[in-house]
Amino acid sequence: MTSSIACTSRRKFLQYLAASPLAASGAIDAYGMETPSKLPDPMIWRSADSVLIKNPREAINVFDFEPVARKNVPPAHFGYMASGIDDEVTLRANREGFLKFQLRPRRLNDVSKVDMSIELFGAKYDSPIFVCPTGGNKFFHPDGEVAVAKAARVGNHLQILSTSSNDSVEDVTGARGAPIWFQLYASPRWEVAQALIRRAEAAGCPVLAVTVDRVGGRNQETLFRLMREDTRECSTCHDRTSFAKRVLRRHNYDGIDLSSITGSGESSNLSWEIVKRMRDVTKMKIVLKGILTPEDAEVAVQNGMDGILVSNHGGRGEDNGRSTIDALPEIIAAVNGRVPVIIDSGFRRGTDVVKALAMGAQAAGIGRPYLWGLGAFGQEGVERVLDLVRTEMRAAMQQCGVRSVKELNSSFVRRAS
Repeated sequence: MTSSIACTSRRKFLQYLAASPLAASGAIDAYGMETPSKLPDPMIWRSADSVLIKNPREAINVFDFEPVARKNVPPAHFGYMASGIDDEVTLRANREGFLKFQLRPRRLNDVSKVDMSIELFGAKYDSPIFVCPTGGNKFFHPDGEVAVAKAARVGNHLQILSTSSNDSVEDVTGARGAPIWFQLYASPRWEVAQALIRRAEAAGCPVLAVTVDRVGGRNQETLFRLMREDTRECSTCHDRTSFAKRVLRRHNYDGIDLSSITGSGESSNLSWEIVKRMRDVTKMKIVLKGILTPEDAEVAVQNGMDGILVSNHGGRGEDNGRSTIDALPEIIAAVNGRVPVIIDSGFRRGTDVVKALAMGAQAAGIGRPYLWGLGAFGQEGVERVLDLVRTEMRAAMQQCGVRSVKELNSSFVRRAS
C-alpha cells in the first residue's frame, strides 16, 4: 500500500516537472531522473495537484504568478523572459546567493510603525523596491510598460524604463505620473545613443542608467528551446533582416536613423571614454548598470558617475556564476559612501531586499516577478507582486527591530559560516 502511494506521488511529481518551464531549459535534466534534493526555483515545490491562482489576491508569494504567466504567454515570449544563458549558472546563483547571508534579529524594540521610504537623487519613494528595466513588455500583456507604470504609481515605486520597451518614454512617464529613470543600451553609433539620451532628458527623466554588460552575443538556451514549441507566424512582428526592422515596435527609437547599424546593435565598442562623453551631453545623473567588481566601481566614481547599479542582467548577460548579492559588499566598501549603490538580479523576497539594504545598498530591483504578474493578470498582477514583496520586507524589518530603512546597517546581516 505504502509503495503504491509512493509510486503515485513520484509519478505526479515527474509529470509536474515535465510540464514546468524548467524542463524546457534543461535545468532539471542535469539532476537526472531521481527526485532532486534541491532545485533552482521554489516554484518547483508547488504540489503537483495545485490549482493555478485565478486572481492576484489569491497569490501567497510572487512565485504563484509564474505558472499562470507560463500558461498565458506564448512559449517563445515566455522563453525570452525566463532564460539566462549557457548553463544558467548565474541565473541560479542569483537566488542561491541569498542563502550565504543571514539576518540578525533584534528584540524588544517598538516596531508598530515602520517607515520604508527612501530618497534617491532628491526624489522620495515609498519603499526601496524599484521596478527594473525589462524590454518588450507587450510580449507578456497587451498593456505592456504602461500597465507596469500604473502599478508602480500605485505603490510610488521608482521605475526604470528599458530602451527596448514597446511603449515610449513619454507614454510611460505619463502613465507613471512622475519622472522615471531611463535605461540606455548604448548604440555602436554615437549619434543613436545621443538621440536616445536627448529624448529621455526631454521626457523629464532625471537619471540615465547606462547598461555596460551587454557587449556581445548570448546563447539563450531556454528561449531557443521554447521557440521550437511556438507554432505562431512571428516574422511580421520579429523581422530580423536589419536592426531597424528588429526594433520597429520599440518606440523609443522612433525618428532615429538606424540604417547604418548592422547585426544585433550591441555596443561592443562601449568604453569609459564614451561614458564620459555622455556625461558631457546631458544634465541627467548617470548610473552605471552592470558593475560587478570594486575595481570598476572605483573607476566609475573617479570618472564622475553619479551612482552604481550592481547587476548581472538577471543572469542574461554572462554566465560568470557569481550572484550580485555576493558582489555587493566589495562594491559598497570600494565606493565608501561617495555615490549611491543600488542592486538587482534575483530578488524575489522581502528578506532579500532587507539583506541588500543592511549591506549598504539604497534600493533593490524586481525584474522577472513583476513580468510574471504582468503576464498573469496585467496591471493588477504587477501591483500584487510589488505589494507582496513590500509586505514581506516590512515583516523582515520588524523582526530585525528596525523602524526605518535608515536604521539598517551591517550589524543586521552576517555571512553564513
